[in-house]
Amino acid sequence: MRQVHGALAAVAVLVAGAAVTAAVVVWPEDDTWGGHGPPGDDDRAPASATYSPSPTPSRNYPLSRAPRTIPSVREHEAARGPGWQPEAGSRVLVAAGSKGLADEGQLLASELKIPYAYGATARPGDVELALAQGRKAAPESYTLDTRDRQVRITGPDEAGVFYGTRTLKQSFLADRTMPEGVVRDRPDRPQRGLNLDIARKNFTAGWIEDRLREMADLKLNQLGLHFSDDQGFRIASDSHPEVVSREHLTKAQVRSIVALAGRLHIEVVPEIDSPGHLGAVLRTHPELELRNAKGVAARGAVDISKPRAAQIVDELLKEYAGLFSSKHSPGTYWHLGGDEYRALMADDPEASYPQLATAARRSLGSRATVQDLATAWLNARGAVLRPYGKKLKAWNDGYFRGGTVAPDPSREVEYWTGKEYGAREPVEYLKEGRRLVNLNDEYLYYVLGEPNDFRYPTGRRIYEEWTPRVLRGTSAVPARYSGQILGGRFAVWCDYANAQTPAQVAAGIRMPLRATAQKLWDPRKPVLGWKDFGALAKRLG
Repeated sequence: MRQVHGALAAVAVLVAGAAVTAAVVVWPEDDTWGGHGPPGDDDRAPASATYSPSPTPSRNYPLSRAPRTIPSVREHEAARGPGWQPEAGSRVLVAAGSKGLADEGQLLASELKIPYAYGATARPGDVELALAQGRKAAPESYTLDTRDRQVRITGPDEAGVFYGTRTLKQSFLADRTMPEGVVRDRPDRPQRGLNLDIARKNFTAGWIEDRLREMADLKLNQLGLHFSDDQGFRIASDSHPEVVSREHLTKAQVRSIVALAGRLHIEVVPEIDSPGHLGAVLRTHPELELRNAKGVAARGAVDISKPRAAQIVDELLKEYAGLFSSKHSPGTYWHLGGDEYRALMADDPEASYPQLATAARRSLGSRATVQDLATAWLNARGAVLRPYGKKLKAWNDGYFRGGTVAPDPSREVEYWTGKEYGAREPVEYLKEGRRLVNLNDEYLYYVLGEPNDFRYPTGRRIYEEWTPRVLRGTSAVPARYSGQILGGRFAVWCDYANAQTPAQVAAGIRMPLRATAQKLWDPRKPVLGWKDFGALAKRLG
């Protein structure tokens, strides 16, 4: 079939000698992701399949339409047929040789309320799951083929097959059926998620697990867990129990959260923010608090000229390094924080914090500054975690222009703001070859109490305006940088913890999270308007 760029190609196919007519939809292709389309096709065809129906009737079945899901599927090959509904004797089968899909199969069977089996021969009414052996396909992609009253879901990895089961589940919830035809689907970005501030506000393990289940149905795959800040430290510690807040998660609860996340193909990304946002640690270690030349304390900031500050943080990092992995998830990522260090928000950091300036020159050379000392601090914390196999992240305002010490080049930039000290335009980082993750506070921040001109987002602006390339404000970076933007997360920050109850937070982020999931799976302009999208979300529950 001829490849078509910049437009949708709808091809009606009539199979000779058979009573099946299909309309094939082909999206623009690119080799960025192995021929499965580029990240950031923001301005191309709509993010829902459209069709050229064949005029040739087949039995009494109309040409099928794409399943109704959030996020919408990227490609649907329509056909004439009854589709699939559960019937007497229906089962969810895992194909022989695909035992790794047992969790996915058992979960789907429980959701559809039909039996589960392994290795049996599929028959009408069944749903079969299988790993595609030896076929090159994009990570997390899947094919869902509905014909002869059966569904077969295949993919190159367990995550892809799992996402196929989410499509089937949602289609059944929306319309009590899976339409005839073939879905071919894959995500636009590899990182798609929710960021949750449990440091300022305590959330129960059950509440967090409910969010994981919600995320999984939306094909989101990362939960950022910010568990240490000025207001609280929310996970039990053996090395430093004195820093832990009264209300906190036990390690057993964290393991349970991580295990559930792994089964749902979600990675939990922990964050101990430093060298700022450490007020909970400083409450029991006040001798480590950063003070300026006049003796005034810098709220939440540790004095990074004191070796004991690094020692405590490193002991905590080492303690938790293995906590966030399970048999289903290696726990690859760790977030170092690095934002809003008070020393670097002073007009003249060297004059305001002479002890830091002295330490910088002593340890890093005569030309080194407080900025260099802060950069070296974050690099050193990353070095502590590297033996544990961690990939590292830090907030964008922890990366600085110039200086004698360069930030770790392999560390991902989590871009949230252009308003803080040292913040630079996203293109500066991209020109350096850095990889970015989008947490644009203009669209993706849900801040309790709405301080500093923040407003609770409804999701509509995300759905209608935002794409992963809109990293700062409302403007997109040039398309040539799209491949360096790994994805994004919608973020909940609990600045005024009592402004909403956990139930109100869950209700408030419901539609913004769905809009974010849609645009991370497919950033093109959606076919459904906002009102219809909301109606579908309500129907899906």
